[in-house]
Amino acid sequence: MATHGTGMTSARTHARMVERLRDEGIRDEVVLDAMLAVPRHRFVDEALAIRAYEDVPLPIGHGQTISQPWVVARMTELARNGRDLDGVLEIGTGCGYQTAVLSRIAKRVWTVERIGALVAKARRNLQALKCGNVALKHGDGSADLGEDLAVDAIVVTAGATHLPTALLRYLKPGGRMVIPLSDEGARGVQYLTVVDPTPNGFREQKLDAVRFVPLLPGLA
Repeated sequence: MATHGTGMTSARTHARMVERLRDEGIRDEVVLDAMLAVPRHRFVDEALAIRAYEDVPLPIGHGQTISQPWVVARMTELARNGRDLDGVLEIGTGCGYQTAVLSRIAKRVWTVERIGALVAKARRNLQALKCGNVALKHGDGSADLGEDLAVDAIVVTAGATHLPTALLRYLKPGGRMVIPLSDEGARGVQYLTVVDPTPNGFREQKLDAVRFVPLLPGLA
């Protein structure tokens, strides 16, 4: 991995990003500590490192992006929900940034990415940061993974048009899914949606409007 320079990737700039997240409503100090612990500039191309701590998504190749820091923090906070997490399943590894943040708040992270080149990139990034509690798989996260998993939270980092019910079986009792879900009544609009199991099925709660690349089937 290339060694990025100082300047805009300095610890001071990183710390300002975290303070901005706090000012914008992220309240979970465990999540804020995780955001401070993971250097975002290590997950983008060197030419974009100067923008790494801006609150914007950035391209990572293959038509994909690294999510803006506020969205990463918000999804992590919603997934954690004030709890200690044993296991988290992430759908859509990308470059591994959200994965690395999750690895700081959970004992174990399973993550799935459909694009082979991004699997390789994420693996390099996560190994460089010594994220030893992450299991990364090249797979189709839109369907049943064929795995024997039971997790406290599922974080989906791609926009879905419907709830991927095949994944919900991996949730432990009391677990929750956080997913960008399209609003059927407003074409193209996605909302961060929290899905909590209930005795009668699942309860969905729509929260913040977001924009994610689509959740697609198959491998690439």
